[in-house]
Amino acid sequence: MSTLFLQIGIWVRNIATLFYVKEMTNDDAFAVSLISVAEIAPIFVFSFIGGTFADRWRPKRTMVWCDVLSAASILAVLFAMANGSWKAVFFATLVSAILSQFSQPAGMKLFKLHVPEHLVQKGMSVYQTLFAAFMIFGPVVGTFVYQNYGIETAIGVMGVAFLLSVVSLAFLPRDRQDEGEKQKSKVLEDFKAGVSYVWSSIILRKLGSAFIAAGLALGLIQPLGIFLITERLGKTEDYLQWFLLVNGVAMIIGGVLAMSFSSKISPQKLLAFGMTVNSLAFIAMGFSTDYWVTLGLQFISGIVFPCINIGINTMIMKNTEESFIGRVNGTLTPLFMGSMVVTMMLSGVMKNAISLVPLYVIAGLFLLVGVAVIVPLFKLKGGIQPEPEKVAVN
Repeated sequence: MSTLFLQIGIWVRNIATLFYVKEMTNDDAFAVSLISVAEIAPIFVFSFIGGTFADRWRPKRTMVWCDVLSAASILAVLFAMANGSWKAVFFATLVSAILSQFSQPAGMKLFKLHVPEHLVQKGMSVYQTLFAAFMIFGPVVGTFVYQNYGIETAIGVMGVAFLLSVVSLAFLPRDRQDEGEKQKSKVLEDFKAGVSYVWSSIILRKLGSAFIAAGLALGLIQPLGIFLITERLGKTEDYLQWFLLVNGVAMIIGGVLAMSFSSKISPQKLLAFGMTVNSLAFIAMGFSTDYWVTLGLQFISGIVFPCINIGINTMIMKNTEESFIGRVNGTLTPLFMGSMVVTMMLSGVMKNAISLVPLYVIAGLFLLVGVAVIVPLFKLKGGIQPEPEKVAVN
């Protein structure tokens, strides 16, 4: 329920901010790009910091305070906008993005604490399906609120959504009394221990490599979807919305299907399956010049994409001790985001140099490299913990 309310607030914020900034700057591309900077930059700067403190603090309390502070920041934004400073909308995005880097790993800790291990994969399937649903309905809700009520109401809806999330979190079990109080080490020591913990586990090391491969692949083609439609398929830009719609519907269906067979397949096999099918779909989409074939490939890609997210999150949950959940997330997430940003920056230049088709082939090959890294883990059964003694030595 907390995630449901947060997704409403986040999507209303994202769409309303996009429209508002375009309107206030007369479609200035640089100003619009700053919205993405405000969303992505905190992941690099605060992901590991947030993960480390999430391991030191009580998880429920951390999540509640993050939502309360996010809601409080909305009051400051509305006050600033009332006094003529429209650029304050960037502050709302930046603050909630920073606080999410503390809240998200705390939520993963609560999953680890309260969800039985045999239900973790199904729980992650439900979680992924919720995110997929908002890929379809989120833009609709955000557009409706902004076009009918304006930016102030949209920002207000975001604040109310955070407060409703706090109410939902109030029904969670209490944090253990010793949670967040047993750590006597310094923050820097916790940083080092988190990196050592990931490095000491063959599973987490390989998962980090898969993160990099997936990030390189997705970053390479994500900005080029519009060119696939206009150049390869000869359609207008309007057709992009149908590709996004098909992808969102497919992800919902994929999440539901993953729930039904999640207990019958290991998370590493689920991850490898999702990456393999996506790699082949990317390559085929690059070569296709038929609209309906490409749309079908987009559906296939979307229906197996939840397997990637579910497999990754389940592997982290099952192979990480509760006291290291935050730092493991904080270490692995920047690997994915960093590699994705690198190829996103290069994709436009590479497209002009080698054309669109080779880029989709390269993206598919990146994913296959990630699969090759994961395959040796197929023989592992159950949750295998990293060796704590290696962490201690480091």
